[in-house]
Amino acid sequence: MNRPRVCFVVESGTDVRLVEGLAEICDLTVLARRIEDGAEISQPPSMPVQINVGPSARPQFALFACRNLWSRKNEFDVLLAQGYGAAALATNLAGRFAGKPVLMLVCSPTEAYYRCRLSIPDGARPYRRYKAWLFDIVAQLNAKLGGKYVVLSQYLAEVVRAHGARNPIHVDPVYGVDTTIFVPALEAKAALRARLNLPATGALIFFSSRIAPEKDSETVLRAVRRLLDSGEDIWLLHRSGGYKTFLRDAERFGIVHRVIATDAVHPHRQLPLDYQACDLCVQASREEGLGFSPLEALACGTPVIAAAVGGLQETIVDGRTGWTYPVGDAEALARSIRAVLDDPGEAARRAFAGRSMVRAKYDRHFVFGQFAGILAEVTR
Repeated sequence: MNRPRVCFVVESGTDVRLVEGLAEICDLTVLARRIEDGAEISQPPSMPVQINVGPSARPQFALFACRNLWSRKNEFDVLLAQGYGAAALATNLAGRFAGKPVLMLVCSPTEAYYRCRLSIPDGARPYRRYKAWLFDIVAQLNAKLGGKYVVLSQYLAEVVRAHGARNPIHVDPVYGVDTTIFVPALEAKAALRARLNLPATGALIFFSSRIAPEKDSETVLRAVRRLLDSGEDIWLLHRSGGYKTFLRDAERFGIVHRVIATDAVHPHRQLPLDYQACDLCVQASREEGLGFSPLEALACGTPVIAAAVGGLQETIVDGRTGWTYPVGDAEALARSIRAVLDDPGEAARRAFAGRSMVRAKYDRHFVFGQFAGILAEVTR
């Protein structure tokens, strides 16, 4: 059977693990909007992928994608659109006129993320009511014109149903977790920390989310500030493209001396080692489509604390696979951190249960196998 030829239209940047996983099951072309001072794909793919980068402005990129898809319509069997924004609308229109099936891959609740700017203002990108209205209108148009949805979680399935989606909605958490790489440590934590040049003493908390209003790094910093003030010996490890902003915020909270922050690391070569070296992982999101960082942590046997919101509630269940706390509640987060550190036996029990859950439901081979089945279905 021939591999399907897929064009993936990426409006907001994407993870290399998703690109590489797709390239394993199809002949992949990527049309990506240029990300100024950033990366269209988080790391260079390790396999051949045709990548065409278009304009950075969203309206111009949507036109670029539509023209490109139409002029090359005979080169593709399936059009895959990231999300349900302007580029997805252009992809749906191109697919309708070219007679090509379209899948919308929804990884995040765009309008919910945008509303987070009301709670945590973003000076560089302030909330605008007219933009929120446009997001809603475009999402509804995609629901009327679009093909099938692939979403990462049941929560995101409800999000697109609220837009008016009537076509099939497949829940498939691509890109999943490679449970052959994200594994419990085989060496002592002290030796691992020494190898990674991390602190030899004190508890190490991992926070790897990008710096954005919906990820709520300030609640993490407030919680750590409280714990340090009460005499806890803790460190905070952060890896993301926004690490310089994170360091400035840590300095504002007076805890920069207890923060180790660097740019994002390679997701396969170093990221698993970071999880293994840490005592716990925190996901503090105010909104979340699914959340892969907690799943990767659990696969490494590292306990997880997560805000009780969105898709996180489907994976991090308090008392079973981790600890949860109310969104934005720094005191509750601090209490949860203490609970993890004070009871390593219970922390290990929940992390073990979480690893079993990840292996059963979120392993990359399983989720990309499901995605291959979806591609086969739409190309029949």
